[in-house]
Amino acid sequence: MSRLNEANVELAQEIIARYPRRKSALIPLLHVAQEQNGYVTTAAMEHLAELVGITPAEVLGTASFYEMFKFEPQGKYMVNICTNISCQLLGGEELLHHAEKTLGIRPGGTTDDGLFTLEDVECMAACTEAPCLQVNYRHEYRLDHDDFDTLISELRSGSRPDIPDHGTLGLVRQHIPDGRMAGIDSPEKTGSPEWFTARSSN
Repeated sequence: MSRLNEANVELAQEIIARYPRRKSALIPLLHVAQEQNGYVTTAAMEHLAELVGITPAEVLGTASFYEMFKFEPQGKYMVNICTNISCQLLGGEELLHHAEKTLGIRPGGTTDDGLFTLEDVECMAACTEAPCLQVNYRHEYRLDHDDFDTLISELRSGSRPDIPDHGTLGLVRQHIPDGRMAGIDSPEKTGSPEWFTARSSN
């Protein structure tokens, strides 16, 4: 597939300008590439290498370290099920097996209709909400088999507008306020997550 398109080259240059060293921008640039094509193509990695002044092998070495970057076409909905210790003890592995049976695919596979890609992943840092999964990086908590079936039905029917198309994580990470170097905001500035606030008020 393609290198970065013209609009994304412009975005890439804006992102690179925020960093003291060009190659420090590689992670957000990989998100840009994945946002464009749905996965990180070989051509895009070669293009990123040119933009930040490193080799394509270094780009691949960085991208392949992270589970969030994909190197082949993915389904519209990426279903990541945690089977680490807390989730495993509370039914995560059984949930994964149920998902395999329901979707007819193994971890790493994509359904024939291109809607779902299933992954078995490590801890999602939501151990108190086990078993949990993510769909396109949006958490779903304390699921049983019926909850999973309902979720899949809702996704098939398009009745979950709160769950974005794959790649939205890249857009979230690219937002940098004017006049600031790239960085993170403290929890005091961003406020509590909506799910946490709602739960705390009950």
